[in-house]
Amino acid sequence: MAQKELRGLIWEFYRDLLAYRADPSPKRKAALRARFDRIFKRTTGFVSLDRLLKRLRANKPELLRVLDRPMIPLHTNGSENDIRCQVTKRKISGGTRSDQGRDCRDAFLGLAKTCAKLGIAFWDYLGARLEVANQPAVLRLPELVTQRAMTVNSS
Repeated sequence: MAQKELRGLIWEFYRDLLAYRADPSPKRKAALRARFDRIFKRTTGFVSLDRLLKRLRANKPELLRVLDRPMIPLHTNGSENDIRCQVTKRKISGGTRSDQGRDCRDAFLGLAKTCAKLGIAFWDYLGARLEVANQPAVLRLPELVTQRAMTVNSS
């Protein structure tokens, strides 16, 4: 029963952190910090659960960073998605034959992911860099990222 109750408290806390991101306030910030301590300083009597709570409590600054910077995500799904294609490729092919091959693969996968996030066709970007005939003009990535950051910050 303690496990189920604790799980419910943690998920409710997570939902409240999401709500805080949408509408931060100093009062809610203080309340969420205090609530974190009440939830994660508990002792349940279950060794593995108590160990988990202790580990999470030790990571309090990282876990509550959203209270100081509400624009950051509460999860790492985006980061995990960024490396998923690399892991899949490595599992299928067994990896690369050399360090240089690994570096090339990583560079091209990074470019492809960045282009996808910016809504640009990777082959159009690559063609523009290689000056292939009849390719659409595409800005360089630093310029595109700067443009995107300016539009996100102005909204």
